[in-house]
Amino acid sequence: MKKLGKILLWAVAALVVLLVAAISLTIGWRPFIGPQARPLTSHQFERTPQRLERGKYLFTASTGCTGCHSLHDWNTHGGPVLAGGEGVGQVMWFSDLPGRIVAPNITPDPETGSGRWTDDQLARAIREGIGHDGRALFPMMPYEEFRHMSDEDLASIVVYMRSLPPVRHELPKTEIIFPVKYLIRNVPQPITEPVSGPERSDPVKWGQYLVTIASCTECHTPRLRGDVVSGMEYGGGFMNLETRGTDGSQIQSKNAGFGTLVVDGEIQYNLGARFFIQANVGGGGVLGDITAERLDGTRIFGGSSAWGHGVAYGQVGFGLRF
Repeated sequence: MKKLGKILLWAVAALVVLLVAAISLTIGWRPFIGPQARPLTSHQFERTPQRLERGKYLFTASTGCTGCHSLHDWNTHGGPVLAGGEGVGQVMWFSDLPGRIVAPNITPDPETGSGRWTDDQLARAIREGIGHDGRALFPMMPYEEFRHMSDEDLASIVVYMRSLPPVRHELPKTEIIFPVKYLIRNVPQPITEPVSGPERSDPVKWGQYLVTIASCTECHTPRLRGDVVSGMEYGGGFMNLETRGTDGSQIQSKNAGFGTLVVDGEIQYNLGARFFIQANVGGGGVLGDITAERLDGTRIFGGSSAWGHGVAYGQVGFGLRF
């Protein structure tokens, strides 16, 4: 009997070791113990006119914040933000999400918005994927790209968010299904060192930075199980009819420094310059309707049509009308 007990004890121990090894080598321990998160600070970003202007550009035209966190008039070309709807949040409408995903009210309303959140809570959510309540944010919020955002741009976004009129807009809580609600705890990564942006004197690196924080690959690059397909960056993403008319048209740079824009399999433009592109086909999107104006030091000439709009950043800035 004693011998049988020892055998059972060793068997249980072996199973525990195998289970520990299996968890360590697969999903890891974060789903059980919670996401990585740095301690919050009491730091407040200085409010300056320069940050307010830069933050407005980033929030409304570059990072796509308004796409999820604002209400739009989708019956109008370009899907303009409804009056009083900027930053008020919404329940995301995609039918294939793992549960109910809610883009929260981020206006400074103290009851239903971010009025009681600190600057660092906002900053940690934007770049590190940790909500004000300490939970891991669903990575539809592109904090994996935003983690490359410079400290100054981050400060500018928070300053602009604080300037929004507070709007009482109560929303339900995000409810993510099992096991996704636990698996996403692996995604957030703390930022503990300063983050600086590239020099604007290098237009290619600056363009790459803009494309990264604009999360262009989210729509314009194919993915397999959530990961970018190697070698297919900007080679065309997916068509999702639920995105109110927007698809991930193929936008890819070519060899020898020549860029080609391909839409629906047909070459539309071949441009003799190295560049990174932001574009949208189908109305609405991160850039909005752009006419000749200066963004981030790059002179662009652009506009919009019934089909969409876009901008190429690089050694030469082009506005694409198609």
